[in-house]
Amino acid sequence: MPAVFLNDRSLLLVSGAEAQSFLQNLITTDITSLGADEARPGALLTPQGKILFDFMIWQDGDGYMIETDAGQRDGLLKRLTMYKLRAAVTLATSTEEGVTVSWSEDAEGSQGVRDSQGVRDSQGVRDSQGVRDSQGVRDSRFAKAGVTLIRRPGKHGDGNEALYDALRISHGIVTSGSDFALQDAFPHDVLMDFNGGLSFRKGCYVGQEVVSRMQHRGTARRRVVTVSAATALPETGTEITAGGKPVGALGSVEGGSGLAIVRIDRAGAAMAAGTPLLAGETPVSLVLPAWSGLVFPTSGDEASA
Repeated sequence: MPAVFLNDRSLLLVSGAEAQSFLQNLITTDITSLGADEARPGALLTPQGKILFDFMIWQDGDGYMIETDAGQRDGLLKRLTMYKLRAAVTLATSTEEGVTVSWSEDAEGSQGVRDSQGVRDSQGVRDSQGVRDSQGVRDSRFAKAGVTLIRRPGKHGDGNEALYDALRISHGIVTSGSDFALQDAFPHDVLMDFNGGLSFRKGCYVGQEVVSRMQHRGTARRRVVTVSAATALPETGTEITAGGKPVGALGSVEGGSGLAIVRIDRAGAAMAAGTPLLAGETPVSLVLPAWSGLVFPTSGDEASA
């Protein structure tokens, strides 16, 4: 089981009698339905509905642990403190540094945590002796793709980070910084409407009106795709074009595979017309993540799930 330490991840702990209601009224994730051993993606949005901070969140005792990029931690803490006012909430940074991610060797076909007899374990993450590991949580983004990936605070492995990046890329799972810029992307752009990070059923939160309108009107056009080429892809940020017109830009890249956020209406029209897609000068193929259920629209039709 590969175990990769991500030293660029930091942790915040939100606790107190009103921790749940405090976060529920601020972030995109419905934390009232969060499983005991589940980590879900989430975001704090701008009033205009764009991602200001992104993170993973899970239950931690009577509170919640928020895992975010180390470069975002202090800004996120400051923003949450601004919203705190008189709420019975305590905000603190964790003493743990970094996060370790681990997954099974057969990640392509993994369907969940299973015991030695192949029976699915719905009671939580367990070690090789079947003892529940309260420090490990399942990443719901990978679970959508049929992969059991465990996140655990601190350093518990020394695998090459490129292994984790390759896994992310193969399943269409993006990260801010490498794949999109904060305050530039909507939650729909990064598939949060499909990966459990965006709720349309709970009450109001910052930016909720904008993302709800996008959902009900079906106006989302920018989506995450996996990118592949017969040769090595050019560097992150390289423009993807169809017939000389921009479609999107490369994000994470590992050899001949990568991620991008593209206008799927433009990409779909180009593919339907047989127009080559290029990343710089390199011919590429684009595929929408299977777990999203999305298809490329053609002739101006909307994407559908």
